[in-house]
Amino acid sequence: MYLNRGGAYYDITPVFDTTVNASTGTSGPFFASNGSNSVTVVDATYNPEAGDYVIFSGAANLYSSSGNVSAVVLNTEYEVASIVNATAYTVIIPTTATANDTLHGGNVTTITYSLPSGNDVYTIGTGWGAGPWPTPTLVTLTDPFTTTANSSTVIVTATSHGLANTNSVRFSNATAVGGVSAALLNSNYDITVANANAYTFSLGVDGYGVPIIATSSATGGGTVTASYPNGTRGWGTGFTTGIGSQLRLWTQDNFGEDFIFAPRGGDLYYWDANVGVTTRAITLEAAANNASFAGQFVPNTTNQIISSAVQRFVICFGANPYDPGEANTDFDPLLVRWSDQENPFDWVPSATNQSGEQRLTIGSSIIQAVNTRQEIVVYTDAAVYSMQYLGPPYVFGFQLLQDNISIMSPRAAITINNVTYWMGTDKFFSYSGRVETLPSSLRTFVFQNLNRDQSWQVFAASNEQYSEVWWFYPSTNSLIVDSYVIYNYLDRVWYYGTMGRTAWLDSGIQQNPIGADYNRRLLNHEDGVDDVSGPSAVAIVSYIQSSDFDIGDGHNFGFVWRILPDITFNSSTAANPSGTMVVKPRTNAGSAYGAPNEPTVTRTVAFPVEQFTGQVYTRIRGRQMAFRMESTNLGVTWQLGSPRIDIRPDGRR
Repeated sequence: MYLNRGGAYYDITPVFDTTVNASTGTSGPFFASNGSNSVTVVDATYNPEAGDYVIFSGAANLYSSSGNVSAVVLNTEYEVASIVNATAYTVIIPTTATANDTLHGGNVTTITYSLPSGNDVYTIGTGWGAGPWPTPTLVTLTDPFTTTANSSTVIVTATSHGLANTNSVRFSNATAVGGVSAALLNSNYDITVANANAYTFSLGVDGYGVPIIATSSATGGGTVTASYPNGTRGWGTGFTTGIGSQLRLWTQDNFGEDFIFAPRGGDLYYWDANVGVTTRAITLEAAANNASFAGQFVPNTTNQIISSAVQRFVICFGANPYDPGEANTDFDPLLVRWSDQENPFDWVPSATNQSGEQRLTIGSSIIQAVNTRQEIVVYTDAAVYSMQYLGPPYVFGFQLLQDNISIMSPRAAITINNVTYWMGTDKFFSYSGRVETLPSSLRTFVFQNLNRDQSWQVFAASNEQYSEVWWFYPSTNSLIVDSYVIYNYLDRVWYYGTMGRTAWLDSGIQQNPIGADYNRRLLNHEDGVDDVSGPSAVAIVSYIQSSDFDIGDGHNFGFVWRILPDITFNSSTAANPSGTMVVKPRTNAGSAYGAPNEPTVTRTVAFPVEQFTGQVYTRIRGRQMAFRMESTNLGVTWQLGSPRIDIRPDGRR
């Protein structure tokens, strides 16, 4: 994933490593076929998904004397092309293997897996087997359990387990350890990764809500069978009801010159500018440990992360609460938790620091939080809160701004000029000290034309050069973003269009706004007059159309006999820029445009044009009419002033 920092784009994707050795007898993980550029990679410790990224290092040539697949070809980053089975996948290399490429890269090859990319759309399944249905991997462990007296946490020792936080593991054939019965151990548990060779789980509570604890510190369990999910996706169980798998969203912020970021529902990561742009980010827990703080108490899951720029806190919206006796507490989607001031590594509250937490009360989950003025606006799925810095001992105060209110997605709100705008589930809102509904002439059009199954793809953007706030959204029949609606907060007008964008950065550091498209390109906006995103320039079709106008109460027909245009073509690159002016008549209010006729008037002006003069004679008759100005030509940009239309009564019929 590429993130913007200081005007440049750096690859700071967090990673975890696994080393493939010669234990399978192949002396390396690579298998190439003569005449093919597809290479199969065997790794029994981790099963990625197609689209994930992997980096190979330390690999040797796949030939002994001659061939095409050299170490230089292998030792780089690749995208996983396909999944062969639970222990193998393929990558596409930039060369074709020969009959001599029969070796396997050597037994010191290191495979580094980037954090899985996750879904880019919301996926829905219904019925038996619609959910994840992997075949579980059965692993035999010998005396894997370690208990601690008076603790409910059990440590499991498992070399190169390859699991991830919240994976579900089922144990069987275990014997009692430390006063914990075999029946209790032989169950299904959500695990938390401790390191590459160990993970933990909690024994939970009994029927009275009392935590179940071990009576002594011990190691044992006998010969245990652990049922692992196949890779890191899936639970090894079937589903009989409709389910959904949400897309992956990221949040990020600067902490001084450093960078913090997190996937929604995932771990926190930290990138230190001092290590340089070639060094990838690490978990905030690891960074805290490196700085001699208690990294185990850093939140292990969050929905959104923000750096409070003025007070210099790192704040998690949705987090696991602090418990001095249990580092891996359950995630609370309504909990706001923050680090010590000026210290992103200290999350243990004490009398000598300002770290702390606060649980919100209305709603079931925090959806988004946005920095504005001297406060942070926090949105749950049912309310809006103001979060303000108070100083010790309370640190932050929370005020309910309004309940029974909605927000469309975790990226639907944005702050511009100290005013926060957001898209709700059925209307638009603003907050500038009080919550207000934005009157919108396009409200019905937008919310009836939106694919609500993909609503989390909706994101807000700004174009301050033209006083605009944008919302990009997927239309009714689209699985991806293909449309937008704009509110001009200076003129208080709305307009809309079609455009596919996945991310947006307003001008500021950059000269122009930058948008990312579905071809993995960064495109400059408000630069030039044509669409140059393709192989050749294409005219940007633009128009503006009035609502219907008539004479009096519309009881008379009107006759338009002359138009005095007021239009300029400043900054056009065409030699003879032109636009088309159309007056569209209706016979009656409910009839279609064009009756009884629909003449078109074209005005061509030599470039440059400082001021429009002249008149156009026309003969158009209708009860109601609409005026339209449009341009479909290359190299044309135009600005409409106040055109005059001469119209006179022309009878009742």
